[in-house]
Amino acid sequence: MSKYRTHNCGELTKKNNSQNVILSGWINKKRDHGNLLFLDLRDNYGITQCVIDKSNKNFIKLEKTQLESVIKITGRVLERSKDTINKDIKTGEIEITIDSFELLGSCKELPLPVFSDQEYSEEIRLKYRFLDLRRKKIHENIILRSNVISFIRKEMNELGFLEFQTPILTSSSPEGARDFLVPSRLNPGKFYALPQAPQQFKQLIMVSGFDKYFQIAPCFRDEDARADRSPGEFYQLDLEMSFVEQEDVFNVVEKLMVNLFSKFSSKKILTKKFPRIPFEEAMMKYGTDKPDLRNPLKIHDLTHIFERDDVKFDIFKKLVKSGSKVRAIVTKNTKDKPRSFFDNIDKWAKDQGASGMAYFTIEKQNQISAKGPVGKFFSTKSLEEIMKNTGAQEGDSLFFTCDKIKQVQKISSIAREKIATDLNLIDENSFSFCWIVDYPIFEMGDDNKIKFSHNPFSMPQSIDGKIDFENPLNLKAYQYDIVCNGIELSSGAIRNHKPDLMYKLFSLAGYDKKQVDTKFSGMINALSYGAPPHGGIAPGIDRIVMLLANEKNIREITMFPMNQNAQDLMMNAPSEVSINQLKELNLSLKKNI
Repeated sequence: MSKYRTHNCGELTKKNNSQNVILSGWINKKRDHGNLLFLDLRDNYGITQCVIDKSNKNFIKLEKTQLESVIKITGRVLERSKDTINKDIKTGEIEITIDSFELLGSCKELPLPVFSDQEYSEEIRLKYRFLDLRRKKIHENIILRSNVISFIRKEMNELGFLEFQTPILTSSSPEGARDFLVPSRLNPGKFYALPQAPQQFKQLIMVSGFDKYFQIAPCFRDEDARADRSPGEFYQLDLEMSFVEQEDVFNVVEKLMVNLFSKFSSKKILTKKFPRIPFEEAMMKYGTDKPDLRNPLKIHDLTHIFERDDVKFDIFKKLVKSGSKVRAIVTKNTKDKPRSFFDNIDKWAKDQGASGMAYFTIEKQNQISAKGPVGKFFSTKSLEEIMKNTGAQEGDSLFFTCDKIKQVQKISSIAREKIATDLNLIDENSFSFCWIVDYPIFEMGDDNKIKFSHNPFSMPQSIDGKIDFENPLNLKAYQYDIVCNGIELSSGAIRNHKPDLMYKLFSLAGYDKKQVDTKFSGMINALSYGAPPHGGIAPGIDRIVMLLANEKNIREITMFPMNQNAQDLMMNAPSEVSINQLKELNLSLKKNI
């Protein structure tokens, strides 16, 4: 038996009535009733109410002990009366009558309260993260994260995957985000890079003859922080499989995600066979390749409507002639909505940097007409064509936006979210997964040069065994994203395992053979010695846990996060280093002028 406890603070029940026990933990809360002092003792497992009588010699000392001090108490379990049972805690049927106590660790004045989950400034929370982590909600989030990772490991083992660890110190990559660079002491003037992902290593594992690999991989990218992305580092479930096609990867990941989300959430999974949505279709229907399919609203292309002579909406007609596109969103049965609802959407769009959102509601008396500020510009025939193209009916409303393709996609995408939220159309008690497939391999950069749009190692799709190198912007890849509730969990691909094909694709993006050999020497060399067809994916652990914990910010499910400026306020990192350390690395700092 431990000298600190016979039980933890989350396991005693009325079955333990009259037993003598020892508990240790933090003083979570105190309530002084004059002759009786009640305190809640907390540890990792729960809370137990303890009580000490004023006649006890330890009463005054315990009364003066600061909250969050660590104490050991010896006492006796007593069953509570029915009217004092606390159903909110596991130990709510009992309390401990304190005989004696020992102060194990005193606590200074607290910079933030631990017994409540009230909002506090990011600076205070991160500077005193060890206190913040004692608070109930975030403590449970971190335990959830641990349990999720343990469950994933178990599932992956049962699916026949082997867990391997890939190097942390590796070479810099010309693609993707900024690398974190590490100077080499033994190789002056040269640098390692922390891996943005184990991309090349996971492929090399397949070339090495291992069939199924996974790891909970740390990844490092010198990127700005976002609500769903930590600055600096994150973790992903990295997996790769040999002798597979796209559907084989999908089947493994779908099974894992359904089991995982069913295990750790009571929310329903809308479809256990995840829809496959081509990239171009996703951009058309949702304005984004990260669609939230809980939202029933879809976006429609009505550009051609504004080429009709019987449409007199001249502002849009002029924009269409100059190359702009028109997108529309239909809302069902909104004829009785007040004018303020529509005007607020228009004002909101202007606040987002758009020119606004035109709108009208379809009516039918003797014939089809449109009610609203721009309704008069549309003939009955044009409205009938709009209804045919969008599925809109009498009583439905349409919101229009017009701009260049990227801008119109952006505003229509967020407008779709805004309108659905205002109309309360999104089922918050569900998870809706999908696959986005058929990504283009290349895109045109701002400098009018062709560049890889995503992963340069993806296998191109062919038609009748032929790849159309003459039209590179039309080439599609066996590349895919998995999305849940509008959050991208991961990108993945079937890999290009053929060196000659890789050289060809890189040449289209402006790389010559020598550059490819230099930047990807390990990969190219390995693929030249008999590489199997292989593919994989790497769902983000952080975003998975965010969804399961119903949190909006990654900070709430990360044990020791940095702030928005990529600083660790608790450990004062990054920090300055000594001149001697710099000399060992053959480095010197340039003084600011």
